[in-house]
Amino acid sequence: MSGFTVSLVSWHDGEPLLRAIREAVFMREQGVSAELEWDGLDAECRHALAITHSGDAIGCGRILQNGRIGHVGRIAVLPKWRKQKVGTALMEALLNEARSRHYNWVDVDAQTYAIPFYHTFGFAEYGEEFLDAGMPHKKMKLVPR
Repeated sequence: MSGFTVSLVSWHDGEPLLRAIREAVFMREQGVSAELEWDGLDAECRHALAITHSGDAIGCGRILQNGRIGHVGRIAVLPKWRKQKVGTALMEALLNEARSRHYNWVDVDAQTYAIPFYHTFGFAEYGEEFLDAGMPHKKMKLVPR
């Protein structure tokens, strides 16, 4: 990694920074409504937070436990930091968390444009394409090793 670090945080500890990134990416850039973005599950999740060496929050994601399954979601990187491995570092942190919790598998509802990104981690698509917040998505699954 160059120029940033990724840490795992609780919603309680990271809320202002996590909220700012998700509002910028999902709500302002992609037009997701507040009702859909703030689903009430954040306090139950473990969050990955990318911060520059100068202290700016630039990306985030979360993993939610559902029994022995981990659900990755809300992966967001600020536009000027895209294509700089921030998303990769966020996913690696979340998948390491999944391995440490011995989940049977990890799933994600991937925006269709991001499917190749998830393929790089070994995720495979299943099911039909569906709309979430008006955007096409596919379910994907990974068995952590």
